[in-house]
Amino acid sequence: MKSSQKALPTWVRDDGSVVSCTEKIKVMRENFEEIKQIAQDALEDGLLLEVSETQMRETLHKLVDSLVNPYPKQKAAIEKSYTN
Repeated sequence: MKSSQKALPTWVRDDGSVVSCTEKIKVMRENFEEIKQIAQDALEDGLLLEVSETQMRETLHKLVDSLVNPYPKQKAAIEKSYTN
């Protein structure tokens, strides 16, 4: 098992129940592996271009903080009713 896989949490829903669907967990793992590689590449490029490591890390954090949830709670509740 890769160390990046060990670092991933047990995925939970807003109500605290565990997401246990194998396919959903697989998608999450693949997405995070891709994100990690892209972020690593961006960090390395920045360092090679002589950008401050601190600034690169702060900017990557800000990028994550700026992500928008396109699924309001009402949509999430409707989706949940279809998956049960």
